[in-house]
Amino acid sequence: MPTVVYQLPDGSTSSVDVPAGQSVMDGSVRNNLPGIVAECGGSCSCATCHVYLDENSCGSFDEPTLEEQDLLEFLDGVQPCSRLACQLVLTPDVDTVTVTVPPSDA
Repeated sequence: MPTVVYQLPDGSTSSVDVPAGQSVMDGSVRNNLPGIVAECGGSCSCATCHVYLDENSCGSFDEPTLEEQDLLEFLDGVQPCSRLACQLVLTPDVDTVTVTVPPSDA
């Protein structure tokens, strides 16, 4: 089962086993981790699940869709590694991915 390492806004780290087929957002929400609000429930329409994807984890996911890119374009604190956690769906071949949850004011 894939493991997602969440680097949280308070500086703590939480490792969560997330079943393949679920998203990085699902793993955070189901474990009540702070920082990923997920207002739209994962439909790629609110961008409240913004995370920074670790460089070593980029190859584990498809490139962002145009819809995701459009949402990211209007966020503060966007970096080249910015993604929406709802769009990062884990596959069985993923071992461990690391994401940083930015502070809500980022």
